Amino acid sequence: MKLKKPIGYKDAGVNIDEADRAVAFIRKHARGTFTRGVLTDIGSFGGGYLLSGWKKPVLISSADGVGTKLKIAFLTGRHDTIGEDLVNHCVNDIAVQGAIPLFFLDYFAVGKLDAEVADQVIAGVARGCRSNGCALIGGETAEMPGLYHAGEYDLAGFIVGAVEKNDMLTGSAIRRGDVLLGLASNGLHTNGYSLARKLLFEVARLPLDDALANELLQVHRSYLKPMRALVQAGVLKGAAHITGGGITENTPRILPEGLAARVDLGAWTIPSIFEKLRAIGNLDPSDYRRTFNLGIGMILVVGKRNLSKARGILSRMGETCFEIGEVVESRGRTRVVYTGGAGGRH
Repeated sequence: MKLKKPIGYKDAGVNIDEADRAVAFIRKHARGTFTRGVLTDIGSFGGGYLLSGWKKPVLISSADGVGTKLKIAFLTGRHDTIGEDLVNHCVNDIAVQGAIPLFFLDYFAVGKLDAEVADQVIAGVARGCRSNGCALIGGETAEMPGLYHAGEYDLAGFIVGAVEKNDMLTGSAIRRGDVLLGLASNGLHTNGYSLARKLLFEVARLPLDDALANELLQVHRSYLKPMRALVQAGVLKGAAHITGGGITENTPRILPEGLAARVDLGAWTIPSIFEKLRAIGNLDPSDYRRTFNLGIGMILVVGKRNLSKARGILSRMGETCFEIGEVVESRGRTRVVYTGGAGGRH
């Protein structure tokens, strides 16, 4: 059948002109993050970065997303913080191995591209990169009609950092009796949102007013600066980013064989948002602790003799820090033992 009117890419749902507008916004934001190592501009087929000034660098990389926290951005129409969440999450994941972030790439995928929404999202990515000294050197903006619901998108990030080989944090220096310090989170960060949305909106049927939206869109914190200060002072033995799996599953990832973490749930006040979620769902304590961070976004391991020094450094930086437990010998397969509060053993 011969068509009278030509059919173009736009008729199939892909608007190249809108994509060009989005790329112009992205280029503006990205250039504001460029560091001395960046060799290419946005629009190149690949991003180039010159690694210099290192002796025996180990490149540390990570990829992640922000999960169903995106749903809150869709519901509120607030897209300016989700990108910062993404960067900070990725930065924390490589910081626990002692790495300094070098560069970042993003993947933004949507059914129908709205350049203004893309602008807000990437502005958040760029803000996160700038605050962490990380260059946004490239990425992908994909318009894929029919793959996403109207008004929705997906977002992922890819980070590369470096650390001198001899300075890597592997956890191998951790010993029984070492102290666990917890750095405060400022909310759910980027984990547990599927359960949180079910409890808040389906079970409790709460309206998504400004107060609740503000709570749920609190930006996932970056712990890079306090961690770098402790690394430079030579007092940090290991660190665990408390994301999906909570304290229960993330802390053992840095502990040598034969060791476990004893965590005192009474050592800090669990923020009210978590206690609200627990009450609404009558959550099992074990499930509760494996789903949410409970107010602790990063766990640091330091030796007892360096405890006061570490706490002094964190205090001078204005960092809220809790002494939440210690490293103990493991018994059987148990790697985290909870005491105090509403805890018990796990």
